[in-house]
Amino acid sequence: MLAFVVKRLAQSILVMLVVSMIAFLLFQFIGDPVTQMLGQEATEADRIALRGQLGLDEPVWKQYSAFALNAVQGDFGVSLRQGVPVADLFKEKMPATLELAFFSAMVATLLGIPLGVYVAIKKDSIISKWLMGLSLLGISLPTFLIGILLILVFSVWLGWLPSYGRGETVSFGWWTSGLFTWDGLTHLILPSATLAIFQIALVMRLVRSEMLEVLRSDFIRFARARGIPQNKIYYKYALKNTLLPVITITGLQLGGIIAFSIVTETVFQWPGMGLLFIQAVQFADIPVMAAYLCLISLIFVVINLIVDILYLAVDPRLKSESVSES
Repeated sequence: MLAFVVKRLAQSILVMLVVSMIAFLLFQFIGDPVTQMLGQEATEADRIALRGQLGLDEPVWKQYSAFALNAVQGDFGVSLRQGVPVADLFKEKMPATLELAFFSAMVATLLGIPLGVYVAIKKDSIISKWLMGLSLLGISLPTFLIGILLILVFSVWLGWLPSYGRGETVSFGWWTSGLFTWDGLTHLILPSATLAIFQIALVMRLVRSEMLEVLRSDFIRFARARGIPQNKIYYKYALKNTLLPVITITGLQLGGIIAFSIVTETVFQWPGMGLLFIQAVQFADIPVMAAYLCLISLIFVVINLIVDILYLAVDPRLKSESVSES
């Protein structure tokens, strides 16, 4: 077990090095931040002086080396647009993004798994066919269109829910949360629903597919032949063997929600890291963009590591394989 975790950690460090290098190099060619900061009227002397002040006159490999060494210490430089440390910006914006992502993932998991089990058990019922049709619609519609439709219905036509912003929040040290105020909760509903609809449909269809496959296996037939109650077969034996791919997809989708909440945060003007990244792209704010991609990559790497460890806990066969490899 320990050797397995150490091996995964070594792989994760290598992935982070490659991702940080690619991200830093790519953003060297998307625009000139000096022009954005000084404007078109600035003289060449002003541009040269600012480049020297920001360290942009150094070779790219020196800039990357300084970026990587500082990033390991939690220092991602200073935002070229706002003139404040990138770490402070992330500390301010991260609670909003994580709150939105985890709430959406929780809703998707709590609804997707039971619905998937239901449509697998009652696959020929009218309700199951309707649910499968709606799930296909949820997977097919783009996220921004879902968000706009929800705003149109619940904000414009019905006037039930706010259409933008985060609402009133409560501070716990540097962490802020809208889950403890009614205004914050109402502002969270539409963006979290926008992110959760696709995840619910995906989890439901995955659970249904895996559940049907498990129910056709020999050990389920044997359990039925022994006279074990159907509910016990469904929820103790079949569902447990369905969880492995569900854990994988759920874990990766959590990372995907955090990474691709950019669209949702833009539609709802949600003050998170995704909206910060969009603003950084418009301004060619290289430190913010590079730090954002490194942070998202770190989240995916950590989630993958957690998923692998959960695999060992859920499937005993993997424990013996990891021991034999070590």
